[in-house]
Amino acid sequence: MSSKATELVRLLTVRGETLAVAESLTGGLVAAEITSVPGASKVFRGSVTAYATELKHELLGVDATLLAQRGAVDPQVAGQMATGVRKALGADWGIATTGVAGPEPQDGRPVGTVFVAVDGPLTSQPGSAGGGKVEALRLNGSRAEIRMESVRSVLAVLFEQLAGEQTGNERAQDTERNGGF
Repeated sequence: MSSKATELVRLLTVRGETLAVAESLTGGLVAAEITSVPGASKVFRGSVTAYATELKHELLGVDATLLAQRGAVDPQVAGQMATGVRKALGADWGIATTGVAGPEPQDGRPVGTVFVAVDGPLTSQPGSAGGGKVEALRLNGSRAEIRMESVRSVLAVLFEQLAGEQTGNERAQDTERNGGF
C-alpha cells in the first residue's frame, strides 16, 4: 500500500466523503491500491474496470459518438469516465484512468499516452477545487511501469484536489485528530 493511498483514505474519512474508481489500462490496480489501506471500507464505494471500449459507454455513460470519433484514449473520455463512475456508484468523488500501456499503439496514440481524471462535488467555497480535472501523461517504461505510474498519478491528482479544498490549519488539525498519519 502506498502512503498516497493511506493519505487519501485518511483525508476522505475526515471529510466524510466517498470515492469510486473507473479503470481501463490499470485493470483494477487503482482499486487494489486503495483497498489495501485499513479502513478503506469507510470511504471506498467500488470500482468499474471498463477495459472494453463499449463498456465505457454502457456502464459509465461515456458519449458513444466521442468514443467512435476519438477512441478510448482521450482526455474527454477520461473525464466522462470519472463523472460516470461517481454517478453510477453514488460517490462524492470519482477517478478514472485510460491510456495505452503497450506493447502496441491504440486509437492512434503511442504507448505511454495516459489520461487520468478526477470528478468531485462542486462547492461554492472560494478557491474550491471541486468539479472535474483531467491530466495528460506521457509515460516511459514497460507495460507494468506505465500502469503503476498511472495509479500513482491518478491518486496524486485526487490528493491535490482534496488538499486544495482545505487550508493548512485544517490539515494540521486533521493530522492531530487522526494520530499523526
